[in-house]
Amino acid sequence: MDIGQKVRVLRIRDRVPASVVNKLKQNPIGIVQGYRVVDGMGIGYIVKFDDAFSSWFFEDEIKLEA
Repeated sequence: MDIGQKVRVLRIRDRVPASVVNKLKQNPIGIVQGYRVVDGMGIGYIVKFDDAFSSWFFEDEIKLEA
């Protein structure tokens, strides 16, 4: 996935606050803003949503939105 691409959050692996879960239920579509190295081996994606909220996700938690 590249910066600027639209993605949909499919699931969340880690525990997150209920407020984040509620935001993602309302609007699971965002734009990839950057990358994050995770566990020294993988890549995470920083996703920004319409309400200026952003979070990072593992690659298997998001998919490209057509």
